[in-house]
Parts: sequence; C-alpha cells; structure tokens
Amino acid sequence: MGSTKRADQGILFKVGQFDPFADKFTRLLLTHISAEIQNPMTQHRPIIGIIGNHYVIGDRYPAHTAGTMNAHAVADVACAMPLIIPTDPRFVSVAELLDTCDGFLLTGGRPNVHPSEYGEEETPAHGTFDRARDAITLPLVRACVARGQPFLGICRGFQEVNVALGGSLHPEIREIAGRMNHRMPPDGQLEEQFALRHTVRFSQGGVFHRLMGAEVVMTNTLHGQGILRPADSLVIDGHASDGTPEATYVKDAAGFTLAVQWHPEWNAQNDPVSRPLFAAFGQAAREWQRARRLSA
Repeated sequence: MGSTKRADQGILFKVGQFDPFADKFTRLLLTHISAEIQNPMTQHRPIIGIIGNHYVIGDRYPAHTAGTMNAHAVADVACAMPLIIPTDPRFVSVAELLDTCDGFLLTGGRPNVHPSEYGEEETPAHGTFDRARDAITLPLVRACVARGQPFLGICRGFQEVNVALGGSLHPEIREIAGRMNHRMPPDGQLEEQFALRHTVRFSQGGVFHRLMGAEVVMTNTLHGQGILRPADSLVIDGHASDGTPEATYVKDAAGFTLAVQWHPEWNAQNDPVSRPLFAAFGQAAREWQRARRLSA
C-alpha cells in the first residue's frame, strides 16, 4: 500500500490506514487545549523548566543558555511558562527543580553525555562534555519517571533519557554500516539547517502514531550520536529509514516521557509534527499542576 502526502499538513501517511485529519485523539486534544486556555498569558500557566547548556561566549564570558525557539515552543504551543535552568548542581538541586517546575524540556546541545555515564572510556570521537548538566539531568529524568512528572526529551535530551535509565550511546552513528549522516549541515541559513530531511516511521498503533495521526512523518536531523543499546525500560517507538532510533517513551511510566532525536522546537507552532507533540506535553504539565494544587 502506497503513501501520500497532504500539502496543508506536510505529513506522510499510509493511505487507507490513518488519516491525520480523522485522528480523534489529536483533534480532541487540540480542541480541549484551545477551549481551556483562551488567553494563556492571563492564566497561571504551568512552569516548564528548560534545561540550559553551559557555554563560554566570546572565549571569556561563561553563560547558561537555551535557544529562543525552545521558549517559543513552550509558550506558544505548550501554553506554559518557560523557565531556563542553570543546569549545574552548584546553583540548583534536583529536589528544588521538581518542586518548582511542572515539567521539563530536556534540550539539545553541542556537549554530549559523558561516556562514563554508560560505562565507556572517553575518546576524541565523543566530543565535548557538560558534566554539570549530566549531574542534574540524569537523576532528574529518573526522578520524573518515578514521580510521574512530565518531560519532553529533544536530541541530547533524548539521549539523556536512554543513559539515565541504563542504556548506551554510539559517538558517531554515521560510522555504523548502513546508517546515513544525521548531522546538521555545516553551512547555510537556519531554515536550511533545520529543514526536513528524512522520514521517521512509528510503530503502527503506538503512542506516537496515535498522537501524530500518521505512521510516517518528515523530520529534521541535527545529531551525531545516537542510541546504541536501549535501556530495558525504554520503548523505541519510531525509527529513521536507516534504522536509527528516533522516538521513545518509558514503558509503564505514570507520566509523559516522550523523547525524540530530532528538533521539534524549530517552527513548532506551524509544523504539523511538532505542534501535537508540544500540545500534548503542555497538557501533561497542566494536569500535573492541577493535581499538585489539589493535593496541597
């Protein structure tokens, strides 16, 4: 059975199997969010902690930063309040973050998870590291899974979820036989670097299939590392055409634990793949916020 593409959706889907416009789950979710939040800026929005990365600006000024597109996706699509976290145990603790935030966006970033976190020695192929971020995000993921507190993992955040739960990474997946180069193009404008470049196929009837209303979608790709050995509790729910894991969630977790290897924060308000992902994440954060208020 062939595939087709709706121009106004930009999503590939299997003819006769799952029309994204007919997916009741996605339509009901977006309708509910729209009705519940008529003017999100006037509401007490849930707080989404955006994991910041440590950089040195101009070779002299240390900073914790997060791309503006992350804040746009959280505020405009998840309808939550974005809060950039200085991800360093000198400044924050996991306990404080869990008490302050209603959910977490585990962002991408150039520094990689240190290989010692999954039992391997450091090599030049592993790139640069942010050990302070490792010290916060890995236990934070485990705590969120245990509590049912929502998080959304992106790129490095996708990899952090796997490592936090006991999995491992490959430092350069394009070196694996049969794999393509998933790295960001070195040149061009942001629109070119974040352009849709390959398909991701979800498990038929799985979590991502139901959420997206499509079995096959187009995504961007900007990563060098990838999952080598998945954690026992991690469900790989989507793969690129070369077999690279691209979408996961934690089996039997009480909360929202979706993670993707691509960058859905880019053009999240308009992209038909990013929009339902961030909308569902925001709804999970609102439910966590509501439950916490009722238990207070």
